[in-house]
Amino acid sequence: MYAVERQQLIERILLDEGRVAVVELARRFDVTTETVRRDLASLEQAGALVRVHGGAVAKDADSTTEPTVLERTQQHGAAKQAIAARALSALPAGFRGSVFIDAGTTTAAIAAALTARLATGTERHREHVEAVTHSLTIAPALAGADGISLTVIGGRIRGVTAAAVGADAVAAISRLRPDIAFVGTNGVSADFGLSTPDPDEASIKSAIIRAARTVVVVADASKLGRELLVTFGSLDDIDVLVTDTEPPAALAAALADSGVEVWIA
Repeated sequence: MYAVERQQLIERILLDEGRVAVVELARRFDVTTETVRRDLASLEQAGALVRVHGGAVAKDADSTTEPTVLERTQQHGAAKQAIAARALSALPAGFRGSVFIDAGTTTAAIAAALTARLATGTERHREHVEAVTHSLTIAPALAGADGISLTVIGGRIRGVTAAAVGADAVAAISRLRPDIAFVGTNGVSADFGLSTPDPDEASIKSAIIRAARTVVVVADASKLGRELLVTFGSLDDIDVLVTDTEPPAALAAALADSGVEVWIA
């Protein structure tokens, strides 16, 4: 295969998946990792991607770019469904406690799976869950569900994520102590921890992490190894990371050092 053909395929993979890993590309194309790195360097010079540790991300995946909720809903759908199902195993059988569901499309999949799970129980054996969210897209799905009491955190609504942010929202979250928080992230890396493009979103996510007894972070493969503008938590703040692929070696080692359980959906 000629270099130009290989690079075109790399661009296609980036379009579908949002990120590529050097080792995986080398295996896929049966070339050396040095060859892949040269391909990525050429594509970066052409403005087609941004290189990161261990691979590359799509050009629009820089430290401040953030897709809208609608755009993210259409990306990595199968992975998000699988991650949601795996994440809900953090709730033990007969769980009757409280959960905080962060804004985001993967967390929205968790909310949908939670309502479906509760609906399968009989009235006698159905769990009762106290749910809290600051997401205007997640709240309607939870509001009418049997077995769920819903609290919605208010504040200034950020259009990109349809989530409440600001000092009032942070203060409201700080007065809670949910048993489990399901938290989304735009990036998770060995050195920078959890990160997101927006400072207001970061403040909310930090408040959720501080409030919760157990923190379950959900992130598909496109988020692993990425570093966005603002960090909102360290790896030490995470109890469980649920993803759809094995993390890169450096991140996997850092997660292990921080005592984070990694669940592969």
